[in-house]
Amino acid sequence: MAASSDIEEGSTFAPKFGADGLITCVAVDAISGDVLMVAHMNSEALTRTLAEGRVWYFSRSRQSLWLKGETSGQIQSLVEMRVDCDQDCIVVKVKVGGDGGACHTGRSRCFYRRVVNGPQGPVLAFIDTP
Repeated sequence: MAASSDIEEGSTFAPKFGADGLITCVAVDAISGDVLMVAHMNSEALTRTLAEGRVWYFSRSRQSLWLKGETSGQIQSLVEMRVDCDQDCIVVKVKVGGDGGACHTGRSRCFYRRVVNGPQGPVLAFIDTP
């Protein structure tokens, strides 16, 4: 295992997977900078992403590997991968193929609502349409 100083300040890539074998991954549009989605990777998804240049995830609900866009055509091509200071979260900058969508709802991103204070408390306001 790499020393803490090397993990935080060095060049050793040592992703820290959780007890479930997963690491959180945030997908960002490489051009606009918009956050598209948040998913998880296991070691195989991470390895395949780096080897192939297409972004793979691990589906917690299906308990299986998932190539983003395999059925929809919205393949995420890896432009850049970053890791946070303690290497327990990854950001991938991607170009999205197909119609440019990232969300299963048909929207360009999964973060299509914002939280606003309403008269009776917080409510969701749409910022994207399908």
